[in-house]
Amino acid sequence: MKAVGYTETGPITRADALIDFEADMPIATGRDLLVRVDAISVNPVDTKIRQRRAPTGGTPDILGWDAAGEVVSIGEAVTNFSVGDKVYYAGAVNRPGTNSEFHLVDERIVGKAPSSIPTSAAAAMPLTALTAYEMLFDRLRIDSPVPGGQNTLLVIGGAGGVGSMTIGLARALSDVTIIATASRPETKAWVKDLGAHHVVSHADPLGPQIEALGVGSIDFVYSTTHSNVYSAEVAGIMTPQGRYGLIDDPETFDIMPFKPKAISVHWEFMFTRPMFETADIGRQGEILNEVAALTEAGRLKSTVAESFGTINAANLIKAHALLESGTSKGKIVLEGF
Repeated sequence: MKAVGYTETGPITRADALIDFEADMPIATGRDLLVRVDAISVNPVDTKIRQRRAPTGGTPDILGWDAAGEVVSIGEAVTNFSVGDKVYYAGAVNRPGTNSEFHLVDERIVGKAPSSIPTSAAAAMPLTALTAYEMLFDRLRIDSPVPGGQNTLLVIGGAGGVGSMTIGLARALSDVTIIATASRPETKAWVKDLGAHHVVSHADPLGPQIEALGVGSIDFVYSTTHSNVYSAEVAGIMTPQGRYGLIDDPETFDIMPFKPKAISVHWEFMFTRPMFETADIGRQGEILNEVAALTEAGRLKSTVAESFGTINAANLIKAHALLESGTSKGKIVLEGF
């Protein structure tokens, strides 16, 4: 089967940073589904693993942790899916990725793909939807008010893939007042269109901008980027006993500013459930089915922003380069081989 992978870590500027190659066809056993991959999207985790994790198996490692496609074979223990089902999912970071014609995935972390949107738009949703949902409802618990709070949510990096989905899910499933950060005219318009009530610039001090909004202190913060830069300032504008969450990988992160207000700090990693096969691993499949239902009902939009064409090394190199530039918005998708 056709696949795209990498043979050594390094910058995306290398001509062979990603390569096209032929891989062995996987075989579904146990609870695995074999999925024909029709569309994928690209996430920052793809670029981080390409830069940091050297292949060890003698063959190129396959990246990619978002896919939409059709089930073509099932393992003997599969109970929730049948051949022919249209599915979408984010996979597991400790298994081969979705940048291949066919892909194995545990049925418990798979959802039925929404049928009301194109396959490529569905492929843009799983990883960011899981990352946003788990943070909002499992970690920050935005459905449980902070005593004395104003029911406010600040999303730092609102125009990115996770930030975009966070705004959509928070608007669809809660009544929090959403303040998103964005710095360019096009990204400010993007987050407003997704449902943010207010937009502030992360290029300028956040405190004065939020004070000017008249929304009060911030109960919940979802930091998707540069968390080490904003943490001290954010602690100053948060409600006592508020909840702060981050997903990025700062080299250092000082949590001491959060102590005086007893602000809880949460690190979200949506691959935890599949990596450790936690007792509630099936919750990810349930979340994806809920996300699909919201999409079918018109209450949630896919955050696809750009299509880079067919799935091949040249197009994926372009996608990785754009993500690494820090100027992308929403999600980048590729479709077909």
